[in-house]
Amino acid sequence: MHKLDRPQSPGCLSQYHYGRNQWRDLSNDDRQAIWSSLETMQGERCAYCECDLQQHGRHIEHFRQRSGHNYPQGTFQWANLFGSCNREESCGKHKDRYRGYNYQDLIKPDIDNPDDYLIFVPDGTIQIRQGLTAQQYQKASETLRVFNLNADNGPLRWMRNQAAAGYLKLAEELLELATELEQDEWLPLYHSELEQIKGLPFETAIRHALTPIDG
Repeated sequence: MHKLDRPQSPGCLSQYHYGRNQWRDLSNDDRQAIWSSLETMQGERCAYCECDLQQHGRHIEHFRQRSGHNYPQGTFQWANLFGSCNREESCGKHKDRYRGYNYQDLIKPDIDNPDDYLIFVPDGTIQIRQGLTAQQYQKASETLRVFNLNADNGPLRWMRNQAAAGYLKLAEELLELATELEQDEWLPLYHSELEQIKGLPFETAIRHALTPIDG
Protein backbone atom coordinates (compact mmCIF):
# COMPACT_ATOMS: atom_id res chain seq x y z
CA MET A 1 0.00 0.00 0.00
CA HIS A 2 1.40 3.39 -0.97
CA LYS A 3 0.29 7.00 -1.26
CA LEU A 4 -1.87 7.70 -4.30
CA ASP A 5 -2.68 11.01 -5.99
CA ARG A 6 -6.27 10.96 -7.19
CA PRO A 7 -6.79 12.60 -10.61
CA GLN A 8 -9.87 14.44 -11.78
CA SER A 9 -13.05 12.41 -11.85
CA PRO A 10 -13.90 10.76 -15.20
CA GLY A 11 -16.73 12.76 -16.70
CA CYS A 12 -18.92 9.73 -17.29
CA LEU A 13 -19.63 9.35 -13.57
CA SER A 14 -21.74 12.52 -13.59
CA GLN A 15 -24.31 10.68 -15.73
CA TYR A 16 -25.09 8.22 -12.94
CA HIS A 17 -26.84 8.96 -9.68
CA TYR A 18 -27.57 6.91 -6.57
CA GLY A 19 -31.30 6.22 -6.31
CA ARG A 20 -31.79 6.40 -10.05
CA ASN A 21 -29.03 4.10 -11.30
CA GLN A 22 -27.39 0.94 -10.13
CA TRP A 23 -23.77 -0.08 -10.56
CA ARG A 24 -24.70 -2.61 -13.24
CA ASP A 25 -26.06 0.26 -15.36
CA LEU A 26 -22.52 1.39 -16.22
CA SER A 27 -21.79 0.91 -19.90
CA ASN A 28 -18.64 -0.92 -20.96
CA ASP A 29 -17.20 2.31 -22.34
CA ASP A 30 -17.84 4.12 -19.07
CA ARG A 31 -16.27 1.29 -17.07
CA GLN A 32 -13.20 1.56 -19.26
CA ALA A 33 -13.11 5.32 -18.73
CA ILE A 34 -13.17 4.77 -14.97
CA TRP A 35 -10.39 2.21 -15.28
CA SER A 36 -8.34 4.65 -17.33
CA SER A 37 -8.55 7.20 -14.49
CA LEU A 38 -7.77 4.53 -11.89
CA GLU A 39 -4.70 3.48 -13.87
CA THR A 40 -3.56 7.10 -13.93
CA MET A 41 -3.78 7.05 -10.13
CA GLN A 42 -2.33 3.63 -9.32
CA GLY A 43 -0.92 2.12 -12.50
CA GLU A 44 -1.53 -1.57 -13.06
CA ARG A 45 -1.22 -2.30 -9.34
CA CYS A 46 -3.83 -3.09 -6.72
CA ALA A 47 -4.47 -0.03 -4.58
CA TYR A 48 -4.10 -2.13 -1.43
CA CYS A 49 -1.54 -4.93 -1.87
CA GLU A 50 0.25 -3.54 -4.98
CA CYS A 51 0.15 -6.84 -6.87
CA ASP A 52 0.03 -6.83 -10.67
CA LEU A 53 -3.62 -6.54 -11.70
CA GLN A 54 -2.90 -8.16 -15.06
CA GLN A 55 -1.80 -11.31 -13.26
CA HIS A 56 -4.33 -11.39 -10.44
CA GLY A 57 -7.48 -9.98 -12.03
CA ARG A 58 -9.15 -6.73 -11.13
CA HIS A 59 -12.40 -5.08 -10.16
CA ILE A 60 -13.53 -1.55 -9.39
CA GLU A 61 -13.59 -1.41 -5.63
CA HIS A 62 -15.80 0.72 -3.37
CA PHE A 63 -13.76 1.78 -0.35
CA ARG A 64 -16.95 2.24 1.65
CA GLN A 65 -19.10 -0.75 0.82
CA ARG A 66 -22.13 0.10 -1.27
CA SER A 67 -24.08 -3.08 -0.53
CA GLY A 68 -26.51 -3.69 2.32
CA HIS A 69 -26.78 -0.83 4.79
CA ASN A 70 -23.25 0.47 4.37
CA TYR A 71 -22.84 3.34 1.91
CA PRO A 72 -24.97 2.89 -1.23
CA GLN A 73 -24.92 6.66 -1.80
CA GLY A 74 -21.20 6.29 -2.56
CA THR A 75 -21.84 3.98 -5.52
CA PHE A 76 -20.85 6.58 -8.11
CA GLN A 77 -18.64 8.83 -5.99
CA TRP A 78 -15.21 9.07 -7.56
CA ALA A 79 -13.50 9.49 -4.18
CA ASN A 80 -14.94 6.11 -3.14
CA LEU A 81 -13.46 4.13 -6.03
CA PHE A 82 -10.17 2.23 -6.26
CA GLY A 83 -8.88 -0.58 -8.43
CA SER A 84 -8.45 -3.80 -6.44
CA CYS A 85 -7.14 -7.24 -7.32
CA ASN A 86 -9.50 -10.22 -7.40
CA ARG A 87 -7.61 -12.21 -4.78
CA GLU A 88 -10.20 -13.62 -2.36
CA GLU A 89 -7.87 -13.81 0.65
CA SER A 90 -6.99 -10.11 0.77
CA CYS A 91 -7.76 -6.57 -0.39
CA GLY A 92 -11.20 -5.44 -1.58
CA LYS A 93 -12.94 -8.81 -1.70
CA HIS A 94 -11.65 -9.73 1.76
CA LYS A 95 -12.76 -6.35 3.15
CA ASP A 96 -16.25 -6.71 1.73
CA ARG A 97 -16.83 -9.90 3.72
CA TYR A 98 -16.33 -7.94 6.96
CA ARG A 99 -19.09 -6.03 8.71
CA GLY A 100 -17.78 -5.10 12.15
CA TYR A 101 -15.36 -2.29 11.36
CA ASN A 102 -15.41 1.47 10.97
CA TYR A 103 -14.25 2.68 7.54
CA GLN A 104 -12.64 5.67 9.29
CA ASP A 105 -10.26 3.19 10.95
CA LEU A 106 -8.81 2.22 7.56
CA ILE A 107 -5.90 3.85 5.78
CA LYS A 108 -7.32 5.49 2.63
CA PRO A 109 -4.29 5.74 0.35
CA ASP A 110 -5.42 8.78 -1.64
CA ILE A 111 -5.69 10.73 1.64
CA ASP A 112 -3.39 9.02 4.14
CA ASN A 113 0.25 8.18 3.50
CA PRO A 114 0.69 4.49 4.39
CA ASP A 115 4.40 5.15 5.00
CA ASP A 116 3.38 7.09 8.09
CA TYR A 117 1.81 3.94 9.54
CA LEU A 118 3.49 0.84 8.12
CA ILE A 119 6.96 -0.60 7.55
CA PHE A 120 7.36 -3.34 4.93
CA VAL A 121 10.00 -5.84 6.05
CA PRO A 122 12.12 -7.78 3.51
CA ASP A 123 10.76 -11.11 4.81
CA GLY A 124 7.37 -10.09 3.41
CA THR A 125 5.73 -9.09 6.68
CA ILE A 126 4.45 -5.63 7.60
CA GLN A 127 5.17 -3.92 10.90
CA ILE A 128 3.26 -1.06 12.48
CA ARG A 129 5.48 1.95 13.04
CA GLN A 130 6.47 2.81 16.57
CA GLY A 131 5.50 6.10 18.17
CA LEU A 132 2.00 6.29 16.72
CA THR A 133 -0.89 7.74 18.65
CA ALA A 134 -3.61 5.34 19.79
CA GLN A 135 -5.81 6.52 16.92
CA GLN A 136 -3.03 6.03 14.37
CA TYR A 137 -2.21 2.58 15.75
CA GLN A 138 -5.87 1.61 15.45
CA LYS A 139 -5.91 2.73 11.82
CA ALA A 140 -2.74 0.78 11.01
CA SER A 141 -3.84 -2.42 12.74
CA GLU A 142 -7.37 -2.33 11.33
CA THR A 143 -6.03 -1.79 7.81
CA LEU A 144 -3.83 -4.87 8.09
CA ARG A 145 -6.68 -6.90 9.56
CA VAL A 146 -9.59 -5.88 7.34
CA PHE A 147 -7.59 -6.07 4.08
CA ASN A 148 -5.66 -9.10 5.41
CA LEU A 149 -2.40 -7.62 4.17
CA ASN A 150 -0.15 -9.31 6.72
CA ALA A 151 -1.34 -12.92 6.73
CA ASP A 152 1.40 -15.16 8.18
CA ASN A 153 3.02 -17.36 5.55
CA GLY A 154 0.33 -16.52 3.00
CA PRO A 155 0.91 -15.98 -0.73
CA LEU A 156 0.91 -12.21 -0.36
CA ARG A 157 3.77 -12.35 2.13
CA TRP A 158 5.68 -14.66 -0.22
CA MET A 159 5.19 -12.34 -3.20
CA ARG A 160 6.45 -9.31 -1.26
CA ASN A 161 9.42 -11.32 -0.02
CA GLN A 162 10.31 -12.37 -3.56
CA ALA A 163 9.97 -8.82 -4.87
CA ALA A 164 12.30 -7.42 -2.19
CA ALA A 165 14.83 -10.25 -2.19
CA GLY A 166 16.62 -9.13 -5.33
CA TYR A 167 17.35 -5.73 -3.82
CA LEU A 168 18.84 -6.74 -0.47
CA LYS A 169 22.42 -6.86 -1.74
CA LEU A 170 21.98 -3.42 -3.29
CA ALA A 171 20.57 -2.17 0.03
CA GLU A 172 23.71 -3.41 1.81
CA GLU A 173 25.90 -1.66 -0.76
CA LEU A 174 23.99 1.59 -0.36
CA LEU A 175 24.29 1.40 3.41
CA GLU A 176 28.03 0.79 3.11
CA LEU A 177 28.41 3.75 0.77
CA ALA A 178 26.44 5.91 3.19
CA THR A 179 28.95 5.14 5.95
CA GLU A 180 32.00 5.76 3.75
CA LEU A 181 31.05 8.69 1.52
CA GLU A 182 29.60 12.14 1.84
CA GLN A 183 25.86 12.33 1.30
CA ASP A 184 26.12 14.16 -2.00
CA GLU A 185 28.25 11.29 -3.34
CA TRP A 186 25.92 8.34 -2.57
CA LEU A 187 22.49 9.99 -2.49
CA PRO A 188 22.15 10.41 -6.29
CA LEU A 189 22.65 6.65 -6.73
CA TYR A 190 20.01 5.98 -4.11
CA HIS A 191 17.52 8.31 -5.79
CA SER A 192 18.31 6.74 -9.17
CA GLU A 193 17.41 3.31 -7.82
CA LEU A 194 14.14 4.62 -6.39
CA GLU A 195 13.24 6.05 -9.80
CA GLN A 196 13.90 2.71 -11.48
CA ILE A 197 11.51 0.78 -9.22
CA LYS A 198 8.61 3.21 -9.60
CA GLY A 199 5.49 1.44 -10.82
CA LEU A 200 6.76 -2.06 -10.13
CA PRO A 201 4.46 -4.51 -8.33
CA PHE A 202 5.15 -4.34 -4.58
CA GLU A 203 7.12 -1.13 -5.03
CA THR A 204 6.69 -0.21 -1.36
CA ALA A 205 8.23 -3.48 -0.17
CA ILE A 206 11.17 -2.93 -2.53
CA ARG A 207 11.56 0.72 -1.54
CA HIS A 208 11.55 -0.09 2.16
CA ALA A 209 14.16 -2.79 1.55
CA LEU A 210 16.33 -0.15 -0.10
CA THR A 211 15.92 2.43 2.63
CA PRO A 212 17.54 1.14 5.82
CA ILE A 213 19.23 4.52 5.85
CA ASP A 214 15.92 6.24 6.50
CA GLY A 215 14.48 3.45 8.64
